[in-house]
Amino acid sequence: MSILAKTYLSLFSKKLRLICLFFSTFFVSSALAAAIPASAHPETINVNFQHMGKDYHIQGQGIKNTYVFNAGAKKKVSLSTLEWAPYIGQDICNQGWVQQLTVALLTSQGYEVTISFYPWARTISMAEKGRVDILFPEYFIEPAAPSDVIKNTKRTDHLALSLAIPGGPIALLKRKDFKSPFKGELSTLKGQSIGVVRGYQNTPEFDALMDSGFFRIDNSVDDLMNAIKLSKGRIDYIVGDPSVIFFSVRTGNHLSEKAKKSILNSIEVVEPPLQYNSLYYAVSKKAPEWKTLLKTINKAITSFEKEGVTQQIINNTRKQCNKQR
Repeated sequence: MSILAKTYLSLFSKKLRLICLFFSTFFVSSALAAAIPASAHPETINVNFQHMGKDYHIQGQGIKNTYVFNAGAKKKVSLSTLEWAPYIGQDICNQGWVQQLTVALLTSQGYEVTISFYPWARTISMAEKGRVDILFPEYFIEPAAPSDVIKNTKRTDHLALSLAIPGGPIALLKRKDFKSPFKGELSTLKGQSIGVVRGYQNTPEFDALMDSGFFRIDNSVDDLMNAIKLSKGRIDYIVGDPSVIFFSVRTGNHLSEKAKKSILNSIEVVEPPLQYNSLYYAVSKKAPEWKTLLKTINKAITSFEKEGVTQQIINNTRKQCNKQR
């Protein structure tokens, strides 16, 4: 091969490599751009409260499903939660009083607080596997309750409950045209079909009967799906917090106003309620120094209750949000 031919071949090879590099960079950049959610825009959440004679004005910045409050603090804590309006939710006023209270409790103790929203089953998994420090809000966990995440273990093997914070009632709901034998005794509902949210704790008696196969259980991903199934007559009852269930219907984005009205007019709470459920923080036993974290959050809960801060936050949130709860 002549020197001239070798020169042309060398130049052609370099140009080809540049072309390949350009297209490789283009496609990688395009793939990365596609992987970034278009809706991932920062959002500011404000939490204001008074504690121990001090005014707190905490700002949180959110991207997609995660919010960071009191950024830069030396101590860090991560939490997983769920969409559970009107108690807590990304898109409700002030993100709900449970979110406001949680941020207040932990920032008052000097923490940078990172809170991520997931479906409930994943929220539980994140905590039981130690990928976050705290799961909230949680109902009381019975000592015998099995883990749905780690086989042949109990939930209390992985989680430690805090002191209680305010909660709400757990009740059965039925269609208004459905004649129910229930007068307070779950034993009257043997073989009845009941909708539950997968992974939710309900009441100790109900959950024990459910685990034994006493009812015919229909699992759903959330309360709204349960309400839809109930209104259509696919199940006899659903179980849950009535305020959450009715709120989920009223704010269901994919439902028409006619559909919402139809569901709300067709279902009702069965009296009496099963029980009142307080709420808790479940600290992951896989978190570093989890005992210290549990002790700290209990200290804050006790102090907030003593000073009336907890109820003040609940009242202020309801007032600001036109009593959405």
